[in-house]
Amino acid sequence: MLSNETIQIIKSTVPVLEQKGKDITTRFYSLMFQDHPELLNVFNHSNQKNERQQTALAKAVYAAAANIDQLDKIIPVVKQVAHKHRSIGVKPEQYPIVGEYLLKAIKDVLGEAATPEIMNAWAETYGVLAQVFIDTEKEMYESAEKQAGGWEGYKNFFIDRKVQESDGVLSFYLKPVDRESLPSFLPGQYISVRVKQFEHLHIRQYSLSDAPNEEYFRITVKQETNKEGESGTVSSTLHHFAEGEVLEVSAPAGEFVYETTENPVVFISGGVGVTPLVSMAKKAVEENENVTFIQAVKDRSHQLLANELKQLNLRYMACYEQATDEEKASGACQLKGYITKDWLQEKLTSTNSHIYLCGPVAFMKVLYGYLVDMGVTKEYIHYEVFGPSVGLA
Repeated sequence: MLSNETIQIIKSTVPVLEQKGKDITTRFYSLMFQDHPELLNVFNHSNQKNERQQTALAKAVYAAAANIDQLDKIIPVVKQVAHKHRSIGVKPEQYPIVGEYLLKAIKDVLGEAATPEIMNAWAETYGVLAQVFIDTEKEMYESAEKQAGGWEGYKNFFIDRKVQESDGVLSFYLKPVDRESLPSFLPGQYISVRVKQFEHLHIRQYSLSDAPNEEYFRITVKQETNKEGESGTVSSTLHHFAEGEVLEVSAPAGEFVYETTENPVVFISGGVGVTPLVSMAKKAVEENENVTFIQAVKDRSHQLLANELKQLNLRYMACYEQATDEEKASGACQLKGYITKDWLQEKLTSTNSHIYLCGPVAFMKVLYGYLVDMGVTKEYIHYEVFGPSVGLA
């Protein structure tokens, strides 16, 4: 436990963390990778390049400082990050390294303002927070390994089948090389896939896009490109892999999962965000008669996994950003253009629904705002952001 003196010192640094948090985390990654390039095999290079990781870490450090006297408030975030750490293989011995360079970065950026009292307080605080992560992840590692069909670290899977879902999107059916039965997973969870590209290992998380079964994992992968038109490192590599080639895969992980309820259930997806929601929907219809699925896509050619959804016992609605008059008239889509609050309010008659959102961050922020304005309880709105965590509120 932290002393009251330490807590007060940490809280006194909140204003400067709000102002210079990203400077600190940028300096932190620069210093750490310079001295420990082996950690580049763990961290996402793309998120480093576009600075999403630096921003997310800055927000996390700020939140930890602001809530240091109420650590229970950050436990949900700890669990979410711990799932990611377990899936990529973060180990206890790496935490002291992170702590060393985070403190160096704080001192570098704050300069003379980083007094011995402040540095000591942050060293003590980091130690407490690191131990929370280590203890949480230890339980997750043990659970993943000991469950039926589970394993430690990464396991070799081969691509049994590739299916073209749309232009630039493929589904991969992955089976274990050892032919052992697979562990079950909670609908909505993901796996980490690790591939070698140039001199580094690269790890990405992909949602499991089908219902749990003992034979295969299915992931549905969009070939990503950045603003400069460069292809995504891992997604591009996967798209070029042939059936029969081998990947390294972690056991399923993740906190964004379907929760059994008697209330109405609504799934709203944007683009490739449909992938975890398909798995959830297949579970939801087994136990709930009031399930709605709203799928927002650019156009009909991007309507991923729609045929599977239409075969389920649920109310399905498609929203095309770009639709022809014929498509609208024929019922191929129920909305032409973007989802509006009025349209959503018309289609969702109950504010007591449990609602699951997944898609681009901008899309989810707009939908989250609509739902809150409509009177939906915030605790009933569940969402996942692909990549470093950000809030929608």
